[in-house]
Formats: sequence, structure tokens, C-alpha cells
Amino acid sequence: MANRPEAYERFTAADGEQKVVYKLDQKVPDTAVFRINREDHTLGNMLVQQLQRDPRVLFAGYKVPHPMEYHIILRIQTTKDYNPMDALRQAITDCKSNVRDLSRQFTDLHGSGDL
Repeated sequence: MANRPEAYERFTAADGEQKVVYKLDQKVPDTAVFRINREDHTLGNMLVQQLQRDPRVLFAGYKVPHPMEYHIILRIQTTKDYNPMDALRQAITDCKSNVRDLSRQFTDLHGSGDL
């Protein structure tokens, strides 16, 4: 297909493209919208699931605006005493910890040999 972008464009950032763009919502207090470039449902779903485990996060959701646009829009609303940026940082830290734990458990169960 002539109009279809190259596959690598889904994951490779363009020159000067920021990975994350952060904007406070002016209408809803304690809410921020993050545009995360070159990501899809995999990361969006993982972050939202982790954010929703935090009792200080009132709302967390994401969307992929269009299948041919390679970014997600993540919206986070927190309690007054918690910043949405801090909530996202904590969710990322927790996700990384979960993946490390899973990797360690897998290695313990199956050894470090090649699959």
C-alpha cells in the first residue's frame, strides 16, 4: 500500500520529537493529559491498570486517537494532595518493578538458558 507508513515509524521517534508531552487540564482540577509518542495499547493499558491501583488516583484512562497515529493520550486525575506527574512516575516505577519480579520468577522457574 502506498499510503501506509513504514513499520519502523511506529516505534522510531522523528528527529526532535519528545517522547512525552505534558499538559495540565484547565477545566478539571488536579488533572493532566500526557501524549506519549510512539506507543500503543500495550503501554497504555499497563500504565492505566497500575494507576488505578493507586488510591490517590481518581481517574486514569487512555486512548489511541487513530490506528495510523502512533501515540496514546493518557489522562490522569488525582486527589488534591497528589500531582498527576508524580502518579505517572510512581506507576512507571511500579511497572518496572513488576517486570523485574516476573523476569526473576521466570528465571528461577526455567533457569537462565535460552528458550
